[in-house]
Amino acid sequence: MTPYQHSVSLNSEKCRGCTHCLKHCPTEAIRVRKGHAVIDAARCVDCGQCIRYCPHQAKKAAYDKLSDLPKDKWKIALPAPSLFGQFDNLDDIDYVLQGLLDCGFDDVYEVARAAELVSDYTRRYMKEKSPVLPVISSACPVVERLIMLRYPALVEHLLPILPPIEVAASEARREALAKNPKLKSEDICVVFISPCPAKVSYVKNRTLENKSGVDFVISISDMYFELLGVMKKTDDSGSISKTGRIGLSWASSGGEATAIFNEKYLAADGIENVVHVLEEVDNGAFPELEFIELDACSGGCVGGVMNVLNPFIAKARLRSLRRYLPVSQNWGDLSETKVPDEVLVHNDYHYESVSSFGSDREESMRMMSRMEEIFKGLPGIDCGSCGAPTCRAFAADIVRGNASIDGCPMLWHKDKEENKEET
Repeated sequence: MTPYQHSVSLNSEKCRGCTHCLKHCPTEAIRVRKGHAVIDAARCVDCGQCIRYCPHQAKKAAYDKLSDLPKDKWKIALPAPSLFGQFDNLDDIDYVLQGLLDCGFDDVYEVARAAELVSDYTRRYMKEKSPVLPVISSACPVVERLIMLRYPALVEHLLPILPPIEVAASEARREALAKNPKLKSEDICVVFISPCPAKVSYVKNRTLENKSGVDFVISISDMYFELLGVMKKTDDSGSISKTGRIGLSWASSGGEATAIFNEKYLAADGIENVVHVLEEVDNGAFPELEFIELDACSGGCVGGVMNVLNPFIAKARLRSLRRYLPVSQNWGDLSETKVPDEVLVHNDYHYESVSSFGSDREESMRMMSRMEEIFKGLPGIDCGSCGAPTCRAFAADIVRGNASIDGCPMLWHKDKEENKEET
C-alpha cells in the first residue's frame, strides 16, 4: 500500500517540546520525545490544529508556490469560497476573479459553482439511492479520514459524491477544452487555492486509478497578498462570477446542509465538536437525522489555517457579500433524481485501523488488559509530562513498547516521597 502523503510537517529545530500541540491533536498523533514533538503519520489527519496552536511556529503546511506553476500551460484558478471573505469592503466577487486573471491565470472557475452542483447531486442522491442514514458529508477531508481511521461503523454513512474541488476541476477542464479547441488536456494546469492543509493532502493522495483533476494547490494566504496588489484595477468586460448564495455559503458551517432542502440535518464545526458528534452517532444517537455536515475547522472552511483573516470576521463578510447574489446560478431541475455517474465515488471507503494492539484478537485482548492494569496505576491527571497527551495514551505506548513506566515524573516523585517517609 502506498504511504499516505501528509501536508503537515514539523520543524524540529523550532520545536521546544511544549505540550500545546499534544493537547490539541484530535487523534493523539503527537508525542514529545527527546525534547521535541514527533508526529505519528498513521494517525495524523492533517487538520492543522498543531499549526494553529504551536507558539513557536514549529509546525507548517506544505503546499505549492506560485513560482512552481508551469509558464507554458493554460492555468485555471479554482478559488475556494472562503477566499472571498478575506477582503475588506468587497461588494463584488468579480474584483477577486479579475485579480486572479491579472495575476497570470488564463481562466477562473469558482469552486462555489461546483458546490452548488454538489448540493444538487446530494439532494438527488438522497431521494434516489435510499442511503444508510444519517448521510455524513465527505466534503471535509479531515472528517473523511477521521471516520476511516476511527469509526468503522460510520464508513458506510459517508456521502459517495466527489467533493466540490474535484467537480470544479473536471468542469473547468471541460469548459477550457470547449472554448479553446487547440488545447489538449495535458496543456491545462488546474490550480486550487486552498484554505487548509487537509485539501492539499487530499489531492496528493488520490490514487492512480482516481487521480485528482487538480494539479497544484496553493494557499489562500499566499494568493491574498498577490491579489492585494492588482485588485485596484478595474475592468468593464462584464460579469465573471457564476455563483450564487448557495455556493458561497459552503465557506461557512451549515452552508452545505441547508442547501439540500432537508430540515433533518445537523451541522457542527471545530474538530472537538466533530469528534463529539461522531462519537454520539457511532453510539446510535440522533436516529431522526438524515444528513450531517461536519467541518473540522472552527466556523467551517473560513477557519482553515491557510487563510489570513479571523474566521468570524470572514464569515460576517461573506454574509454581507451574499446579499448581492442570486440564490444559485448552477441549480438543476428540481424534478431530476438521477445522479451523474461521473461524480459518484465508486471505490468504497475503507476502514484503516490504527488503534489495534496485536496481530490477532487474542493478542489484542491480552495487550488491552495489560494497558488497563498500567493505566490504573498512573496518576490519571493527563499532565502530558510523559510526552503523551493522556495517561491512557501513555499506558498504550508502554504496552506497544514505545515508552517506559519510568517516563511518568509523577510516579517518580511519588516513589521518592515514599522512600523519604520510610527512612
